[in-house]
Amino acid sequence: MPLYSLEGPLPDLVAPVVIAAFDGWVDAGSAATTVLDVVGDGAPVVARFDADQLYDYRSRRPTLTIRNGRLDSLLWPELTLRAARFDDRDILVLTGEEPDDRWHQLAADTVELLTSLGVSQWISLGAIPAAVAHTRAVPILGTASRDGLLRGGVNPGPAGLLRVPSAALSMLEIAVAESGVPSVGYFAQIPHYVSGPYALAALELLRSVERHLDIVLPRGDLEAEGRQLRQRLDAATAADDTTRQYVEKLEAMIDEERQPSGDDLIAEIEQFLRGQSDGGPS
Repeated sequence: MPLYSLEGPLPDLVAPVVIAAFDGWVDAGSAATTVLDVVGDGAPVVARFDADQLYDYRSRRPTLTIRNGRLDSLLWPELTLRAARFDDRDILVLTGEEPDDRWHQLAADTVELLTSLGVSQWISLGAIPAAVAHTRAVPILGTASRDGLLRGGVNPGPAGLLRVPSAALSMLEIAVAESGVPSVGYFAQIPHYVSGPYALAALELLRSVERHLDIVLPRGDLEAEGRQLRQRLDAATAADDTTRQYVEKLEAMIDEERQPSGDDLIAEIEQFLRGQSDGGPS
């Protein structure tokens, strides 16, 4: 049995594009899933994946609501595929909590489902912590199944060989690409000294998708949330000399258009964290 069930007859779609993001790994600041919450808001569910097969409820426990001392309801983790339409473009939104189990079957079943829907492109969205400053534009790194797929001035990166723990999202991107569907990923770099939701990165990821597909997407409250976040971070940085000096150093590196080496980056982050025993911006 497949890991998904259809919510009804397959919709009549024209060369739909999948945009995918999972929470947790490679979703720093909840930037990627925030974008898909906005884009998929109110869109009908096409397929729902079997949560009992995909999630370990001991490590990803459902949220219990208690109302006036009475156990009221449980909110379970889920993974869904929704169908939306913008500017005559069919968009499939694949999002939810990152699955814990059955990644191989998930990949095979996802490819099967997307093939039946006639998917023409795959776009992964993610976010990673990095030595970048909140006072500068959010950098975007790209991945692509072949040269020439990335748009909007985004380059593939990082350069050279990099080995990191994989996300389920990346595993799906590889599987979809191997099935013959052109696949790309856009990944925002988020200041490592910031905690909590990062609307500035979510907004830049949304713009990356807009440039890639040449469409206009809903923004929800992202622009207002981005302005408020920038004001809070500016105030917190100004109030702490160590943080202010560190941000200024990051700004200088960005303005000089140079990136630190891996060893330099680790040393800089360790030095910064040693000076933050009292906490930094949040």
